[in-house]
Amino acid sequence: MHGNTQVSFPSGALTGEAEVRQVLPLEGGFGVVCDSTPFHPVDHTWPDQPADRGVLTAGGEAHTVEDCLIGAVPRDGSAPLAVGPAIPVRRGEEGWDWYVVHVLPADPGPLTGQRVRLDVDAGRRHALSAGHTLCELAGLALNRMLAPRWAKEAKLDALGAPDFDKLAITDSRILARGSVDHYRLGKSLRRKGFSAQDLAAELPGIEAGVNTLMSGWVAEDAPVGVATEGPGIDALRHFRCGLADGEVSTPCGGTHVTRTGELGQVKITLELSGDGTELRMEAACS
Repeated sequence: MHGNTQVSFPSGALTGEAEVRQVLPLEGGFGVVCDSTPFHPVDHTWPDQPADRGVLTAGGEAHTVEDCLIGAVPRDGSAPLAVGPAIPVRRGEEGWDWYVVHVLPADPGPLTGQRVRLDVDAGRRHALSAGHTLCELAGLALNRMLAPRWAKEAKLDALGAPDFDKLAITDSRILARGSVDHYRLGKSLRRKGFSAQDLAAELPGIEAGVNTLMSGWVAEDAPVGVATEGPGIDALRHFRCGLADGEVSTPCGGTHVTRTGELGQVKITLELSGDGTELRMEAACS
């Protein structure tokens, strides 16, 4: 089995037909590897966006796809296929083949070599896509509001502000029409030039500014998309958004809505930990 799984989710695809390459037992289920898929898998190195769910149909029989993972195997055959957290290298590592593994709860039988139909749960996909677009834009808005707190030159985001979001983030979770991000305000960030002095007192104003920016970007109904450097699951992908403030392009492996107006009403909440070492940002849209 060679050649990376070809994926169509970056263009927003929800259905497709594919040839099964392998069926393998997994803990608590079975994995089906196809040559192509519209399903978005959870990333094993940065599992921010949950996997698509849906249905795999073979020979008229429908099988529930309850999860979707990334699989990888060294091209020289020195190790068997590793799935999810068991993969010892980052996605795209040279010398490895990369696959999407559709997780079924029960053995689907001898499917290898058969053509199957793949259907993604459209409602779940759209809700997670909205959450991911919201998360990307909220990070940019937070960067802009925190820009005056940088005393040194720092890496800039796509709109020209110091990239607090990427420099301080420790964890990100995409939810249905929402997201939760955690940022570490420790010594490392201070050495880079960021000041958290009086942040607690100023946080309500920063939060209000983030919400104002977000409301404006949603009102623009700006186009959103995913650009990819290739058709395989291993290819680098970018979140793109054509805001009046500038063209946004940032690496992102997830799915997104097609316009900012799809986010509707947006609310961003910022919370500082009691000891001032962690900032939590919760975003929601309806």
